[in-house]
Amino acid sequence: MPAVAGPPLYARGVPQRSIRLRTEEADSEVRAGLGRIREEFAVPGAFPAAVTAEAVRAARHSPEPAPDVSELPFFTLDPPGSMDLDQAMHLERRAEGYRVHYAIADVVSFVRPGGAVDTESHARGVTLYLPDARVPLHPSELSEGAASLLPGQRRPAVVWTIDLGGDGEITAVDVARRLVTSGERLDYAGAQRDAAADPRLALLAEIGTLLLRAEAERGGVSLPLPEQEVVRRDGGWGLAFRGGLPSEAWNAQISLLTGRAAARLMLDGGIGLLRTMPPPPAEAVARLRRSATALGIGWPDGRSYGEVVRGLDPSDSRHAAFLHEAVGLMRGAGYTAFDGTGPKETGPDAAALEHAAVAAPYAHVTAPLRRLADRYATEICLALTAGGEIPGWVRSALPGLPDLMRRSLQRGASVDRACVDLVEALLLRDHVGEVFDAVVVDVSGNGSGGLVQLLSPAVLARCDGDGLPLGDPVRVRLVESDPVRRQVRFVPAA
Repeated sequence: MPAVAGPPLYARGVPQRSIRLRTEEADSEVRAGLGRIREEFAVPGAFPAAVTAEAVRAARHSPEPAPDVSELPFFTLDPPGSMDLDQAMHLERRAEGYRVHYAIADVVSFVRPGGAVDTESHARGVTLYLPDARVPLHPSELSEGAASLLPGQRRPAVVWTIDLGGDGEITAVDVARRLVTSGERLDYAGAQRDAAADPRLALLAEIGTLLLRAEAERGGVSLPLPEQEVVRRDGGWGLAFRGGLPSEAWNAQISLLTGRAAARLMLDGGIGLLRTMPPPPAEAVARLRRSATALGIGWPDGRSYGEVVRGLDPSDSRHAAFLHEAVGLMRGAGYTAFDGTGPKETGPDAAALEHAAVAAPYAHVTAPLRRLADRYATEICLALTAGGEIPGWVRSALPGLPDLMRRSLQRGASVDRACVDLVEALLLRDHVGEVFDAVVVDVSGNGSGGLVQLLSPAVLARCDGDGLPLGDPVRVRLVESDPVRRQVRFVPAA
């Protein structure tokens, strides 16, 4: 998977326009706008007193007795400054392949089913991230304290032990409650820098690369698009594109590996909660093929769109446009719950059990501090592995979880987009009438208008006009920038 390093598209060597909100008035406007977003999308506020009190009591309890594997030198890998650490890993090389130990925060050790914290977490569903604050799924006493896999702290965890063959295929899986101690908290940039010198990271790179190759062979695909995000630094607000480092892709593969192992356990056991995504419709693939032709990107007969994507460089303007178009193929992700007779994995219903981007059955189990569904899927896997009964509180909640998670994730995505739209509009408000350098990264189906990415600042916005040249550099004029409506609009410059 190509990494995005430095400015996106063809911006390297092009003079950058420095636009940043720095004044006290601008700061006040950003915060007022974020307040409107909170109200519009019913973003939860502070935890009720009863929830916080229960979390404080739970955080004071000693971990339940469990085998201690603190001798394994686990480490975490997260964005800088993260405190809600769901995962820690320890990797080993074996004669026939590899062994992955993946420790996941054991939320159930702290959250009583039916209690105040549990009830509130069902109302929230997921952790939300706004530019000025994090809105956690669980109180910080747990999510950033007693339940988080912070370095140097003995913590209860659910440890997945997954053996891999030399080809990256899973050969054995075990999952059990353990006590673990993470030795070090690493971030992606540091891990990338130290990958050659640190044996732990060198092994992560080796396993991650192997799993990426196995994913490609299965027909899976990841889109290496930079993420647009609101940043606050030097006393001001701005926008940036955060590109994916290879270390992020390696880390993601360990999580995906665990999710595939969990899905396999649940399908074999006849009960579970899968994360699913349907294959792209034939007409969407045909449209993407037409885009490839327009962009001069080769797509030989017999090659999947995933194979084409893996050969692209998102810093190339035409490749970036193709990747934006390919987002349209990744729609319809959801959750599928089942209990009793397992779904059929052959015949016409088989595709409904898979996540098309993973190209395999897949489940969310690796982020229980930030995503409610993971707590339930993990408990199912623990019970199935131990040969015990599925807890009643898990079984009774299972049918309602797909809809709960759909609504929670939808709110999270809407809040993310609204925050970016707000800062875009505020950044550009005083620049209406000015001309910007951009690239056309998407066009509407009827050829009227599309999406342009400015070279600077890091803005993706609507551009009106017929016949926009997909993948080509253009000069566009800003005609609207409304912070209240969170709307930015361009037209081609004359």
